[in-house]
Amino acid sequence: MLDSVSLREKPNSTSDADPSGYIVPLQEKSLSTIFEIAHTLAGLSRLEAKLESVIERLQSLVQMRRGIVCLFDHDGVPDIIVDDGRNEGRDARCGVRLSQGAIDQIVASGRPLIVENVALHSAFSPSDVEMLDAAGKARVAFIGVPIDIDEKVVGTLSIDRIADNGTRAQLEDDLHLLTMVASLLGQTAKLHYFFERDRGRPMDEEFRLQKQLSELKPLGRERKKVQVEGIIGDSPALRALLEKIEVIAKSNSTVLLRGESGTGKELVAKAIHERSARAKRPFIKLNCAALTETVLESELFGHEKGAFTGAFNVRKGRFELADKGTLFLDEIGEISASFQAKLLRVLQEQEFERVGGNQTIKVDVRVIAATNRNLEEAVARKEFRADLYYRISVVPLILPPLRERRTDIPLLAARFLKNFNNENGRALVFDSSAIEVLMNCEFPGNVRELENCVQRTATLAQGSSIVRQDFACCHGQCLSSMLWKCGPEEMARRPSPTISLPASLNMPPPETVTAVQPVSSELTPLGPPGRPVVGAAKLTDRERVIAAMERSGWVQAKAARLLGLTPRQIGYALRRHGIEIKRF
Repeated sequence: MLDSVSLREKPNSTSDADPSGYIVPLQEKSLSTIFEIAHTLAGLSRLEAKLESVIERLQSLVQMRRGIVCLFDHDGVPDIIVDDGRNEGRDARCGVRLSQGAIDQIVASGRPLIVENVALHSAFSPSDVEMLDAAGKARVAFIGVPIDIDEKVVGTLSIDRIADNGTRAQLEDDLHLLTMVASLLGQTAKLHYFFERDRGRPMDEEFRLQKQLSELKPLGRERKKVQVEGIIGDSPALRALLEKIEVIAKSNSTVLLRGESGTGKELVAKAIHERSARAKRPFIKLNCAALTETVLESELFGHEKGAFTGAFNVRKGRFELADKGTLFLDEIGEISASFQAKLLRVLQEQEFERVGGNQTIKVDVRVIAATNRNLEEAVARKEFRADLYYRISVVPLILPPLRERRTDIPLLAARFLKNFNNENGRALVFDSSAIEVLMNCEFPGNVRELENCVQRTATLAQGSSIVRQDFACCHGQCLSSMLWKCGPEEMARRPSPTISLPASLNMPPPETVTAVQPVSSELTPLGPPGRPVVGAAKLTDRERVIAAMERSGWVQAKAARLLGLTPRQIGYALRRHGIEIKRF
């Protein structure tokens, strides 16, 4: 094997001419082709497609008739075989097509192989010579180089060509170029194997946990039901979820909670933590959608004193606070593409640096992420990194929506009504007709919307029990229902429904109340705090804010986008109207 790489120009061929007539030196052309090959290998296409492109570009780099790239699996068996596609009727195995003797010699020695005439070389059998069309008068030359990963041969790159009157030096020049290309192929193959390994680990972990779940005994009278504080219900879908929580909690694997807004992802995350070996350690949570990228980085990683304006002291981030415990990242699908790369490194290495610092901090944190987005579609649209997706989706857990556990609605409604009675000194109960209304509702906002419905109806109920006629949806006045059916834009153009309040409720003085006006296409600007509420337009603003919060799952950033406001303005509106934020 040659000790150095040179780009000597071949005799009588010191330059090539491009179509414009410009004389391109051979050395410059070679470097340009190698640069194009490196750029191709750095792309996002499949590994096989990259290798095919490399073979095509080799034709402009060296004199060749055929080119083949062969990568082996862990057992040394050809796994990925790519050539220029001009050989028909060939066997699928690289060892048959290339001569097993030549491959064995390259792999065993770890050195290139140059053959000026394959018909005279011991590495090529008569069948190999015939396959290479070297049985006739024409001489066939062969060059093969190893593809290495950390000094281990994982494949070969080879070419053959009709030998002309060229010298040995010309073959050695081509060998140098092929060695450079093989080095690039080795780096590409290394990244490919690392990616496949990282993707395989989550799949293996998921398979192991799924196997444990499948081995669970069938439900029976003798089996103790799993109970989780805060999670109410006895439906089959919920029981299956609780059983999975019990199994998942025993490991330290990263969990991705999938489900619609309002299904109780934070409760499930806390239940997994409390049933794990980390139960006595911190459970730290953060909503990723409510913060900008710079604030999110500071919140997760912390910052050093003087890292930015206002950083007067050293502050620990959520990862550092959750050391030896669990970190719950809600709405992880909303983080920016640039921050995804920063988060990937922490999840992969369990180490980071504070903002403005250079000291590496190592932590031991179990991450539970949650999202209501379709991450698979986001990955396909390149809005979410595939490597981060595989890192967080080790154990995906899908939370059932409320419509798939309707038998739990009466139990949940009774608990919410009990909480309302305790907070307001009431003694309301549900009539059977009221339960029927609740059971027939779709509740697209899930448990969160059910609680809002119970509180709203209980607030306006006139009797000692809640009956069918007390529900706004029975009068076509359910703002949440309208929002889900027609969307926020059409909702803003429609006039607000007339909401009749019971006569027993204390109403504001007559001079401060006017007729209800149609809802404007934009939220009415809110005045400074402390100014008295005058007119029903303020009631309209409050109802629209509540409807937007319900539509967005009580995530302020999303509600702000629905109303065309900034997160700061929506926060001010919530405080201005005294709207309590619901958390699940």
